[in-house]
Amino acid sequence: MNPVQATITAPRPPRALASLDPRRQDLCLAAGLAVLAAGIAVTFGSGRHPDPLGWLLLLALHAPLAWRRRAPLTVLVVMIPLIALYHRLDYNHSAPTAASMVVLYTFAVSATPRNTALVGGAVVALMAVLKIDHGTAGLAVTFQITGWIVSMLVLGGYIRAHRENAAAALERAERAERTREEEARRRVAEERLRIARDLHDLLAHSITLIGVRTSVAAHVLAADPDRLDRTAVARALDDIAETCRTARGELRTTLGVLRDPGAPDARGPLPGLHGLTDLAKTAGVAVDLSVRAGDVPPAVGAAAYRIVQEALTNAVRHGGRDDLTVRVSLSRAEGALRVRVTDDGTGGADRPAGASGFGLLGMRERARSVGGTVEAGPRTDGPGFEVRALLPLGEER
Repeated sequence: MNPVQATITAPRPPRALASLDPRRQDLCLAAGLAVLAAGIAVTFGSGRHPDPLGWLLLLALHAPLAWRRRAPLTVLVVMIPLIALYHRLDYNHSAPTAASMVVLYTFAVSATPRNTALVGGAVVALMAVLKIDHGTAGLAVTFQITGWIVSMLVLGGYIRAHRENAAAALERAERAERTREEEARRRVAEERLRIARDLHDLLAHSITLIGVRTSVAAHVLAADPDRLDRTAVARALDDIAETCRTARGELRTTLGVLRDPGAPDARGPLPGLHGLTDLAKTAGVAVDLSVRAGDVPPAVGAAAYRIVQEALTNAVRHGGRDDLTVRVSLSRAEGALRVRVTDDGTGGADRPAGASGFGLLGMRERARSVGGTVEAGPRTDGPGFEVRALLPLGEER
């Protein structure tokens, strides 16, 4: 149970009473108070014993209590004249006291403080009018009964305020719980998206590099079997093995996060602009790298690194030329990091800007994560493909 709920939960009524609906509970209360009033009317109290008219009034004033919670104001308006007439005819004055207190309490529980005060003042004034011809004794009784009236109204007002505060506290607790659940769902969605991007970047790039190195090894083996360049083959196979080891390590780390969400993130520092040189060396194609950006926020550097990585992977995969050249340029301009990756391949027409794919989608998500944008499409100044990204150099997000 929520601690807030435990604090504000009211005591449970007896099981037999709790099994009844509110209407039947009110009906039982009205009948019980009527029996109690009848017993008081014939045993003790001031005033004369009720005659048939007195009994009719006494029982009639209890009947509206069966609707006290559904129409408290109407019940009060009906009961007050009956009670006043009963007292005016000088029947046993103690008999209807319990019913009078219950109807006042019920009204105070459901009404505003202002209306409660107005009704209390009206009831006290009516009682004073009824007792005005009793002299000093009537004045004393008026003060005595006024205390009971005020007590019932204050108790009802207190219960009403307590219920409102309890309901407000419960609502705040539920709203806070919903907020926590929504935040948890948002974090899970963000983490899944991040892992999906990381897996795509890792696997797509690694598999592309393995394909390139394998093609190099196959070409060397098939080019001139009699003059086999064992060094070139060994270097290509070593590159494949190193790429596999790197991919396996990163994949193990990512899967570890998936298996144990509570474990600390052991991925190490975010990749940044400092890693672009190694990325260019292992791209599998000729890369002309130009970085004139200086220090940038880590999140921006990581986004730029992943965008360049994906652009290189796409260039190698779709370039369509063995002698492909990719130009990568990063520079500062007007408070932003500008990233431009172009290739001179023949596959630009096969990669329209609106193409749907996880690579372009991932680049755009990387850029959006730091408030930037990505545009990609065939080059307008020649064959090939071009990727342009604009990443603001604001506070780290």
